[in-house]
Amino acid sequence: MAFNKKTHLRQNIDALKTAFTLDRERRAPTPEEERTLGAYSGFGAIKEVLENPTGKPDKDGMATLVAELHEVIRANTPDEREYKRYMDGIKNSVLTAFYTPPKVADAIVEAIWDTRIVSKRILDPSAGTGVFVSAVDFHAPYAEITCFEKDPATGLILKHLHPEKRVRVQGFERIEPKYAGYYDVAVSNIPFGDVALFDPFFSTHTDPVRRQGTRALHNYFFMKSVDMVREGGLVAFITSQGVLNAEQGRPVREWLMNRCEPVSAIRLPNNLFTEHAGTEVGSDLVILQKKAATGELSERQRDFIESRKLSNGIRINNLFQSFDRVIHT
Repeated sequence: MAFNKKTHLRQNIDALKTAFTLDRERRAPTPEEERTLGAYSGFGAIKEVLENPTGKPDKDGMATLVAELHEVIRANTPDEREYKRYMDGIKNSVLTAFYTPPKVADAIVEAIWDTRIVSKRILDPSAGTGVFVSAVDFHAPYAEITCFEKDPATGLILKHLHPEKRVRVQGFERIEPKYAGYYDVAVSNIPFGDVALFDPFFSTHTDPVRRQGTRALHNYFFMKSVDMVREGGLVAFITSQGVLNAEQGRPVREWLMNRCEPVSAIRLPNNLFTEHAGTEVGSDLVILQKKAATGELSERQRDFIESRKLSNGIRINNLFQSFDRVIHT
């Protein structure tokens, strides 16, 4: 089924209306309201929300919906500053908020549980509406789950879909140093892009690779999450192909391999997010296990670090020398 921006925007507005109502009335959602919240899919690929309402003729109905979105946010926020915070979050998410199909999240979490690693403390540093939270809940309903979601609108939905979980509507860089080595598993579909952020520990660190990590979201999320899991813990992320392919990311990959073993790396099909998020984007599933440094790197660790340029000019990680770790459709 093709991605329909108008349908997704309508569902997002309805979900936000419901979430604001639940906030105001301080109650849990009814089953019908829960279904409305669950239909929220974020604003990835809905570029129309980048434009402010103009009142000009509206051919396809999108401008009318965008105007309604602004009205809903404005009516449910206490002041101009909070209204702007919500709208800025929505606009900033257009290029990065591509939510994971539930079946994919279920399969990844099932694979983690099949490893028999004790998973009592779970971290999702970019939770969206909590598709990985739901998958973890199925396997370990009593697990301690901490979710970060920076976008205020999505965080509002997340809080009402998973009221029993620890939901922090703020950036992952706000996690406190005391949680280093605390979690058993970090699992998520992390944001990507050459977007810089400030992390007090990373941005002023004497290690130049940590400082480099703050210049690209995908690299930062890997490095910070490796810090947050215990020795033997797992980091399992869907991420941009740039993590493994980019030439400039080699120091980051070397940093990761000095602290982790590569458990799995799978190149996912470009149409993975087409139905849910209306985009074709190259992505990988990368699973790492944190290990104490042993000195010399294994062949597999060296492959993880190195990428090469093909005859067509495209760079590809050495783990993908054959196509046995590439899912085509």
